Amino acid sequence: MTALPLHRRGFLAPLARVAGGDKLVTAALAVLTVLTVAAVLAPLIAPHDPDAVDLSATLSGSTPDHLLGADQSGRDVLSRLIFGARTGLLGPLVVVLVSTVLGTLIGVSAAWHGGAVDAVLSRAMELVFSFPALLLAIILVAVLGPGPTAPVIAMSVAYAPYVGRLARSVALREKGRPYIQAYQVQGWSGWMICVGHLLPNIAPLVLAQSAINFGYALMDLAALSFLGLGVQPPAADWGAMINDGSQALLQGAMLPALAPGAAIVITVVAFSTVGESIADRVARRER
Repeated sequence: MTALPLHRRGFLAPLARVAGGDKLVTAALAVLTVLTVAAVLAPLIAPHDPDAVDLSATLSGSTPDHLLGADQSGRDVLSRLIFGARTGLLGPLVVVLVSTVLGTLIGVSAAWHGGAVDAVLSRAMELVFSFPALLLAIILVAVLGPGPTAPVIAMSVAYAPYVGRLARSVALREKGRPYIQAYQVQGWSGWMICVGHLLPNIAPLVLAQSAINFGYALMDLAALSFLGLGVQPPAADWGAMINDGSQALLQGAMLPALAPGAAIVITVVAFSTVGESIADRVARRER
């Protein structure tokens, strides 16, 4: 029998079907699946306690006991990388969920009601959009104190206009279509039309934008942790690990900073690939 290609065997087979046979998207979905499983099962698959200090292994390179070496405190880099996936994915997930719901509600409301409501909501989104997300997060951290809560709240608000503006533009296009007018003639309420028909039709594009936003949110939250404003030590976090590893670079140890940096880049690229794939599918379907 002829051997099946790798992307049609094992756990990659369902991912390949979801990706429509696109190998790049299949690889991105595989990366995200592995990261999610690692985050959920971190206590079971991490080879060491991420906070265990072993001064005899300080800044050791790759060894059988420490595959990615150890940091300045002798903590296993691989274990901290696996546990760091929890904060690295959970924070952006909350940001994306909140900003998507908030942005969609604002965008659809603005498009449906039009007039003064549209003007007020659109100006409000532009006002929030004018503030850089990192600046808004730093201001909120100054008020609430360092930790993951303030950055997540700030990012959720800052990313809502990205979704809101897209939802508004797509909802305006859908609102003018004959099927919406047909439901209005039949006496359907605006709420029922939006929830039952308009939202499902704009959901794919909103999902694509949210997937791309996930990568950006991950970078912003990692940057705040790098600056000491996000997740606080000794908790494992990719951004904080880069900060810790930057000192080790001066001593010739690259893995403590390189490993979390690579994890961030790979994750962001994977989410961007998936988001762009969804957007391309929607565009092809509407041609």
